[in-house]
Amino acid sequence: MYLEKELQIKLSELRAMSSENEVVEFKEAKDNYDFRKLGKYVSALSNEANLKNVNEAWLVFGIKDKGHTLVGSRFRLNLHDLMNLKKEIADATNERFTFKEIYTVETDGLRVVMFCIPAAPQGIPINFKGIYYGRDNESTSPLGIEKLERIRKQVIRYDWSSHVIEDASIEDLDKSAIDFARIKYLEKYPDRKDEILSWSLEKFLNKAKLTIKGKITRTAIILLGKEESEHFINPAECKIRWKLLDERGDSLGYEIIHIPMIKGVEKLYSKIRILKYRYIPDDSLFPEEADTYDSYSIREALNNSIAHQDYELGGRINVIERPDSLTFSNKGSFIPGSVEEVVK
Repeated sequence: MYLEKELQIKLSELRAMSSENEVVEFKEAKDNYDFRKLGKYVSALSNEANLKNVNEAWLVFGIKDKGHTLVGSRFRLNLHDLMNLKKEIADATNERFTFKEIYTVETDGLRVVMFCIPAAPQGIPINFKGIYYGRDNESTSPLGIEKLERIRKQVIRYDWSSHVIEDASIEDLDKSAIDFARIKYLEKYPDRKDEILSWSLEKFLNKAKLTIKGKITRTAIILLGKEESEHFINPAECKIRWKLLDERGDSLGYEIIHIPMIKGVEKLYSKIRILKYRYIPDDSLFPEEADTYDSYSIREALNNSIAHQDYELGGRINVIERPDSLTFSNKGSFIPGSVEEVVK
């Protein structure tokens, strides 16, 4: 978030550039501006900011693109209408991507609108209405296949969860969570029971890929860490929020579940109301009983929510329980961006 003085400095810096580039665009937009063109710039500038390894790009209204002369803009004078652009853009982009912030500044008595556009997330190119855009110097056009693949392959090169936390040690892990992890590991490899039981704690954690050469990773903190160890992954957050709603959508209760997540899964499972109901199969006269939810399905959905959460976005995993449904959501994404992209 920029303060007024910082915005004036930033605007002066942008105007002092000899020409536009892949991450800065000026438009006069004296009275209005076409929404489709605006969306194309959001896609293009965010993708180029990602490729240039900068945190943000800028689209500025009220300044000529040639010479950067100040002309002022009356684009969406109503503040509510201006800020509503965040939702309008989010509705037309993948991942509901939108502006980091929209600012208005007054310079020499003229109004300037400054759109701060964050870089596209690692591994996720941003499209507008299904088309990915990029920039070649000052020209905006569909993103070339080489650039598109360069962004998509970033997730292969960067694994946030495997990052080693130098200051953390085994003392920062929850002993009962480690014991539970050993039990689950033995269940997976029952034929190697004697060998696994002979491993030291350090060897077990290495074999389970929770540590790297004895060093604690973010994965180890998320799955096995003591609740007070969450600060090791700051500013990321690792919590599950369970909320129970009635038929009208009113809240009946909630709970926040903290690390270690390997125990959090079981804790959440115990909160969910699994009832027995009776039904008569079409080919039988006798009723049968079934659980409301299958145990495996719940655990699988929750495990996937934890595994595919984008912890850098700082959001929680949410589980909403209604009388007839369970909804799981997180801040992750379906690589490479959406199910539709995979199908294509």
